[in-house]
Amino acid sequence: MNRIFFSLAIAIIISSCGNSSSENGGGREYTNDPVYKKGVALVGKNKCFSCHAINETITGPSYVTIGEKYANANDSLVSALANKVISGGTGVWGAAIMIPHPGVSQEDAEVMVRYILLLGKNSK
Repeated sequence: MNRIFFSLAIAIIISSCGNSSSENGGGREYTNDPVYKKGVALVGKNKCFSCHAINETITGPSYVTIGEKYANANDSLVSALANKVISGGTGVWGAAIMIPHPGVSQEDAEVMVRYILLLGKNSK
Protein backbone atom coordinates (compact mmCIF):
# COMPACT_ATOMS: atom_id res chain seq x y z
CA MET A 1 0.00 0.00 0.00
CA ASN A 2 2.86 2.38 0.83
CA ARG A 3 4.41 1.72 -2.59
CA ILE A 4 1.19 2.80 -4.30
CA PHE A 5 1.06 6.08 -2.38
CA PHE A 6 4.77 6.67 -2.96
CA SER A 7 4.41 6.04 -6.71
CA LEU A 8 1.40 8.31 -6.88
CA ALA A 9 3.25 11.07 -5.02
CA ILE A 10 6.25 10.82 -7.38
CA ALA A 11 3.95 10.98 -10.42
CA ILE A 12 2.25 14.11 -9.08
CA ILE A 13 5.58 15.79 -8.34
CA ILE A 14 6.96 15.00 -11.80
CA SER A 15 3.83 16.28 -13.52
CA SER A 16 3.98 19.57 -11.63
CA CYS A 17 7.66 20.37 -12.15
CA GLY A 18 7.28 23.04 -14.81
CA ASN A 19 6.84 20.85 -17.87
CA SER A 20 3.47 22.25 -18.89
CA SER A 21 3.18 24.33 -22.05
CA SER A 22 2.03 27.31 -19.96
CA GLU A 23 5.48 27.43 -18.37
CA ASN A 24 7.84 26.21 -21.04
CA GLY A 25 6.75 28.09 -24.14
CA GLY A 26 4.92 25.17 -25.71
CA GLY A 27 8.05 23.36 -26.94
CA ARG A 28 8.93 25.97 -29.54
CA GLU A 29 12.32 25.99 -31.25
CA TYR A 30 13.65 28.96 -29.26
CA THR A 31 13.59 26.87 -26.09
CA ASN A 32 17.19 25.90 -26.91
CA ASP A 33 18.24 29.57 -26.79
CA PRO A 34 20.58 30.20 -23.79
CA VAL A 35 18.57 33.32 -22.83
CA TYR A 36 15.43 31.19 -22.78
CA LYS A 37 17.04 28.45 -20.69
CA LYS A 38 18.53 30.76 -18.08
CA GLY A 39 15.48 33.04 -18.04
CA VAL A 40 12.93 30.29 -17.51
CA ALA A 41 15.09 28.84 -14.74
CA LEU A 42 15.29 32.23 -12.98
CA VAL A 43 11.57 32.90 -13.42
CA GLY A 44 10.81 29.49 -11.95
CA LYS A 45 13.28 29.90 -9.10
CA ASN A 46 11.75 33.25 -8.15
CA LYS A 47 8.18 31.89 -8.28
CA CYS A 48 7.09 34.32 -10.99
CA PHE A 49 4.71 31.70 -12.40
CA SER A 50 2.58 32.27 -9.29
CA CYS A 51 1.35 35.53 -10.83
CA HIS A 52 2.24 35.17 -14.54
CA ALA A 53 1.80 32.51 -17.21
CA ILE A 54 3.14 32.33 -20.75
CA ASN A 55 -0.16 32.84 -22.58
CA GLU A 56 -2.77 33.75 -19.99
CA THR A 57 -3.39 36.45 -17.44
CA ILE A 58 -3.33 35.30 -13.83
CA THR A 59 -2.74 38.11 -11.31
CA GLY A 60 -0.29 39.78 -13.65
CA PRO A 61 -0.30 39.93 -17.45
CA SER A 62 0.91 37.02 -19.56
CA TYR A 63 4.55 36.99 -20.57
CA VAL A 64 3.54 37.02 -24.23
CA THR A 65 1.51 40.20 -23.66
CA ILE A 66 4.42 41.86 -21.84
CA GLY A 67 6.87 40.75 -24.52
CA GLU A 68 4.67 42.12 -27.28
CA LYS A 69 4.24 45.47 -25.51
CA TYR A 70 8.00 45.92 -25.16
CA ALA A 71 8.99 44.17 -28.41
CA ASN A 72 11.38 46.91 -29.49
CA ALA A 73 13.08 47.32 -26.11
CA ASN A 74 16.64 48.62 -26.22
CA ASP A 75 19.22 47.92 -23.50
CA SER A 76 18.12 50.98 -21.53
CA LEU A 77 14.51 49.79 -21.41
CA VAL A 78 15.59 46.25 -20.51
CA SER A 79 17.50 47.75 -17.58
CA ALA A 80 14.47 49.81 -16.52
CA LEU A 81 12.18 46.78 -16.74
CA ALA A 82 14.67 44.76 -14.71
CA ASN A 83 14.57 47.50 -12.06
CA LYS A 84 10.78 47.12 -12.03
CA VAL A 85 11.18 43.38 -11.35
CA ILE A 86 13.46 44.20 -8.42
CA SER A 87 11.56 47.15 -6.94
CA GLY A 88 7.97 46.20 -7.85
CA GLY A 89 5.24 48.71 -8.51
CA THR A 90 1.76 49.24 -9.86
CA GLY A 91 -0.15 51.11 -12.54
CA VAL A 92 1.41 49.82 -15.75
CA TRP A 93 -1.03 46.90 -16.10
CA GLY A 94 -3.96 48.24 -14.09
CA ALA A 95 -4.43 47.92 -10.35
CA ALA A 96 -2.47 44.68 -9.97
CA ILE A 97 0.59 45.08 -7.78
CA MET A 98 3.97 43.78 -8.95
CA ILE A 99 5.59 42.60 -5.74
CA PRO A 100 9.24 43.55 -5.29
CA HIS A 101 11.99 40.97 -5.66
CA PRO A 102 14.90 42.64 -3.82
CA GLY A 103 16.89 39.40 -3.72
CA VAL A 104 17.16 39.29 -7.53
CA SER A 105 20.34 40.82 -8.94
CA GLN A 106 20.21 43.36 -11.75
CA GLU A 107 21.95 40.87 -14.05
CA ASP A 108 19.45 38.09 -13.30
CA ALA A 109 16.50 40.46 -13.64
CA GLU A 110 17.76 41.54 -17.07
CA VAL A 111 18.00 37.88 -18.15
CA MET A 112 14.43 37.36 -16.96
CA VAL A 113 13.27 40.41 -18.93
CA ARG A 114 15.07 39.22 -22.08
CA TYR A 115 13.41 35.81 -21.67
CA ILE A 116 9.98 37.50 -21.50
CA LEU A 117 10.80 39.63 -24.55
CA LEU A 118 11.81 36.46 -26.39
CA LEU A 119 8.40 34.94 -25.65
CA GLY A 120 6.63 38.00 -27.04
CA LYS A 121 8.83 38.13 -30.12
CA ASN A 122 8.17 34.49 -30.93
CA SER A 123 4.43 34.51 -30.24
CA LYS A 124 3.51 35.50 -33.77
